[in-house]
Amino acid sequence: MDKSQQELFFKLSMFEQQIQNIQQQLQAIENAILDMNTLNFDLGNIKGSEGKEVLSSIGKGIFAKTKMISEDLLVNIGGKYIVKKSVGETQGIIQEQIKKLEEIKKELNISLEEINKQLTETMMQHQGKDHS
Repeated sequence: MDKSQQELFFKLSMFEQQIQNIQQQLQAIENAILDMNTLNFDLGNIKGSEGKEVLSSIGKGIFAKTKMISEDLLVNIGGKYIVKKSVGETQGIIQEQIKKLEEIKKELNISLEEINKQLTETMMQHQGKDHS
């Protein structure tokens, strides 16, 4: 393998690592968006549930039957701060988080396109050298 081929191999492996990293990030964002949409839907189901029995998640797939004494929700807004929000306000917060995730997803897709463009240019440059 000559120096040109070694350089090409090195560049291609770097591109591959970058692409895999971005694809993993995109998958994590897709999962987060799906979770947020599910949460938003589930919140819509508790509107009008005051006084009714509902299943509450305790965590790790464990649920308890509880009685809704209020539709007010306690929402962690970061930094150990918890505030009282209505279902609608909480859904608004979730929608904002989904928008932020969608923006990040858009930026990652642009980065992926740029890497693919660089990859194509690198391959074309190498093919040009081979034909010289």
